[in-house]
Amino acid sequence: MNLQNHKVRIVLGILVAICLIIAYRIYSNIQNDKVRAERMSRTTSIAVTTGHATRQTIIPQMSFSGSLDPEWQAQVAAKVDGRLEKVYVQEGDAVVKGQVLAILEQVDTNADLLNARGAFLDAQVNLRKAETELARYEKLYASGAVSEQVVDNYRFARDNAAAKLEAARGNLQGMESKSDATVLTAPADGIVAKRYYQEGYYAKAGTAIFAVADISTLKTVIHIPEGQVFGVSVGNEAQIKLPAYPDKNLVGKITRIAPVADLPSHTFAAEVSVDNSRGLLAGIYANVFLTALPKQNVLTIPAHAIVMRDDQQTVFIADEEGVIQRRVLNIGYTDDKIAEVLSGLSEQDVIVIEGQNKLREGSKIKLEKAGK
Repeated sequence: MNLQNHKVRIVLGILVAICLIIAYRIYSNIQNDKVRAERMSRTTSIAVTTGHATRQTIIPQMSFSGSLDPEWQAQVAAKVDGRLEKVYVQEGDAVVKGQVLAILEQVDTNADLLNARGAFLDAQVNLRKAETELARYEKLYASGAVSEQVVDNYRFARDNAAAKLEAARGNLQGMESKSDATVLTAPADGIVAKRYYQEGYYAKAGTAIFAVADISTLKTVIHIPEGQVFGVSVGNEAQIKLPAYPDKNLVGKITRIAPVADLPSHTFAAEVSVDNSRGLLAGIYANVFLTALPKQNVLTIPAHAIVMRDDQQTVFIADEEGVIQRRVLNIGYTDDKIAEVLSGLSEQDVIVIEGQNKLREGSKIKLEKAGK
């Protein structure tokens, strides 16, 4: 047994020694690679393309997408519970403000209205009776035939009758309103965009029965980035193209621009309206193209020179020795070719416009002839 244990210990010792030798070789290779890479980064210059920011006049071109929706639309809902007794319009019908669209069953509401009118008339009669009796007893009091207490009682009776008349008046007005609510009318001129239910449906109060829309003018909402809103104003024309109708190109106008930016996107909502005399279907998909006013003498760089870093727009800058630094920019208008620089860069700065993927801060580049 002792001999066997001794052999096991020898084998384990050999295995441990082998593992230590392998681990040391791996560690040594890693350290050598790090030293070699650091030495190369200090001594090797990377070939990239550099250039300078330039000043020019730009005409911002912007494109957006959305749908052409009705200028105005609303749901027509039942104000009271009731069964749809008669429906007078179909989807697509043109309607005018106040036109009757449907009538709810009126048997119960008519009965309640008659009762309310009867109660109101009865309250009127009781008030006149109380006023007549009060007038008679005031004359008797003036002649000394009755006491003041008796007159006060008739005054109280008159006031009570007047209060009951006001309550009856309020109840009558409520019943009249409820009766009027059984008649559904168009809130404005337009078309019946939707009819949700047929005759015979029992509608609960608040249930939408129709959707009425004005499609004589269509509109879409676009969201203009903060850096591109300069030069855009109410009245600007916009070209509208419809993928569903390639042969139809429309001209719309900006009719409203929000005075406050949407956050956190920093965009301004703008409405673009277009005349719908061609009878387009509302809700159709549209591409909107907008041309802003020219911007004179602005500082620009190639758009592909920009490198995103932590949600910031940056560029690589080379100093006189060719050592690279990263610079954060404030960018305005951009398209697929150029980017407007609002701040963070000057015309004298040497920027890397190609080969950025080879660089990191502290890299050294070969300073060659500027710009492509």
